[in-house]
Formats: sequence, structure tokens, C-alpha cells
Amino acid sequence: SRLYGCHYYPTQLMTRPRRTAKSFLTSFLQQSPVAKAEQGDKEAQYNLGLMYISGKGVPQDYKQAVFWLTKAANQELASAQFELGWMYLKGIGLCKDFKRAVSWFAKAADQGVDKAQHNLALIYEIGQGVARDYKQAVFWYAKAANQGYADAQHNLGLMYYNGEGITQDYVEAYKWFNISASTGNEDAIKARDELETKMTPAQIAEGQEKAAAWKPE
Repeated sequence: SRLYGCHYYPTQLMTRPRRTAKSFLTSFLQQSPVAKAEQGDKEAQYNLGLMYISGKGVPQDYKQAVFWLTKAANQELASAQFELGWMYLKGIGLCKDFKRAVSWFAKAADQGVDKAQHNLALIYEIGQGVARDYKQAVFWYAKAANQGYADAQHNLGLMYYNGEGITQDYVEAYKWFNISASTGNEDAIKARDELETKMTPAQIAEGQEKAAAWKPE
């Protein structure tokens, strides 16, 4: 046996077969992102799609990005569904298609992706690719807001402020502006300060109390 530090180990346990350059290369290629993606690994497909978007490790190629993200999205990977929705919305690597953007955002939103929920709400509020639907906008803003997404909190506050898709409620509007403002959201800070001029001291106190009691889901 051989001496390693203060311990003896049997020689036969310390030796290993010598790997040839060919076997090493084969093993490396089998573990590469491309190989894993081609084998159907959805995380690898998603990561490869991101690599093609950024051009890191591979030449930038938006069409290849769409190809691999679609593979992952079809396997119900929420992050890939969101990215694919964004590419359809912006027309990156393909023609703009708001209906498909909505479809992919909806799939990701159903799985709890806050960014997808916010984007879906915004699309319903604007009526881009779908019929304008303030109630759906409120529904999805609330989903994202309750997860702590600051922009959704601000926008939900606006819906309460304007009474769009929901009964007008200054206290609830103030609550959501205040919660969003606590993250440093400048739009929410301005909206909250403006709203204060239209509220009674009792309403402001109630809104502050509700904001303080709120916890993300």
C-alpha cells in the first residue's frame, strides 16, 4: 500500500484506467449543452436558447434561440415559455405575433411566473393581441403583485385608482402604491404622493396599515 498523508490506502483503490484523448472528447461532447439539448433535456434546451440569444459560447442566432426555446417550452418549462412569449412580442428571430405572445405568457403565468403575469395583465389592459379586458388585467396584476413584483403592484394601484376592472378604491390604490414605493419604484412614489392629496387622514392611515400588514404569497 501507499502512504497518503497520515493514512494508508490499498494501491488497487488509488489507481484508475488511463483515459485516452478520444474517450475524454467523447465524454465531454456527451455532457455538452448541445448534446443534452438534443437528448431532450429541457433545462439544457432552455440554456442553449439563452446562449444563442446572448451569443455566449455560440454564435448569436435568434432563429436557433427560438428553435431551442420552443423545444423547452413545449415540455412545460415556464422560464422558456416566458422567453418565447417575449420573443414573439418583440419580433426577435421571428415575425411579431401578439396572439402567440399572449399564449406563451399565459402558459408561464399559469405556472406562477410573475413577469409573465405582469406582461399578460399589461397586454389585457392595452388590448394588444387580445380584446381589452380590464378585469383580466386586474386579475393578473394581482397575481404578480402578491408575489412582490413592484411594477405590477404599481399598476394594480392604478387600476384601483381609476376604477378600471374593479370598483374604485383609494385606500386599496394607496396600499399598492405604498407597497411598490417601498421597493424604490419612482412611479409608485409619485402616484402615492399625488393620491394623498385626495384622501382623508383616516383613509391614508388605513392604507398605510394595510400596506404594513401585507406579505408576499
